[in-house]
Amino acid sequence: MAETYENLIVEKLPDGVGLIRINRPRVRNALNQATMAEIVAAVAAFDDDPGVGCIVLTGNETAFAAGADISEFDGASVTDMLQGYRFDEWEALRRARTPLIAAVSGWALGGGCELAMLCDMIVASETARFGQPEINLGLMPGAGGTQRLTRQVGKYLAMEMVLAGRQLTAEEAARNGLVNRVVPLEAYLDAALELARAVAAKAPVAVRLAKDAVLQAQDAALEAGLAYERHNFYLLFSTEDRDEGVRAFLERRAPEWKRR
Repeated sequence: MAETYENLIVEKLPDGVGLIRINRPRVRNALNQATMAEIVAAVAAFDDDPGVGCIVLTGNETAFAAGADISEFDGASVTDMLQGYRFDEWEALRRARTPLIAAVSGWALGGGCELAMLCDMIVASETARFGQPEINLGLMPGAGGTQRLTRQVGKYLAMEMVLAGRQLTAEEAARNGLVNRVVPLEAYLDAALELARAVAAKAPVAVRLAKDAVLQAQDAALEAGLAYERHNFYLLFSTEDRDEGVRAFLERRAPEWKRR
């Protein structure tokens, strides 16, 4: 592809597959705003390419994405978040017409778990770990975690993951319907690419309309849930516990909650 990216490695592969690798290894592929904007741009470019029938999104063996870049939350107010931390990128990815497959190895936490769930299918290595640990920062998921996770694993497990910070191993994720399949570490990307090639070999218009129909079946009431989740997510930026949780994380210490 002609465009160059600071935080991604992007390739158009044979057999109609686009490959996007998140490339921020020093921060375990944490998702800052710049990285999300680049992911949207890369997906849009593939979406507009008639030679691409399926897209694989991945990180590296250690981390798909270990969460949002917490440094962007430090000191932010509700107003700052409403004006500056936008969810436009997430909505743009949700509207992609080309099927998206997440190839997940290692950490898929917080925003990383939400990004994987935003894809249409997930292939996981046996080392993958899925979780929504925002509660440890005095926060909650804000990019679809409470809504998509509940739809996939059910209320009770979602509650434990969101409220207690429980993480799922790859095998637990598979048993609870969160991933398509689990494969050995050395095979996870190849397995995702094989699945992508199978999708890309089908009739393109049929694939896009079929994807749209499946999402319609699952997400018919999702809009209201996402709006409610984001309302509550933004409200947390008025709390002292959010300040303490973010700063404790950045300072690598245990938080001391203020309960306000």
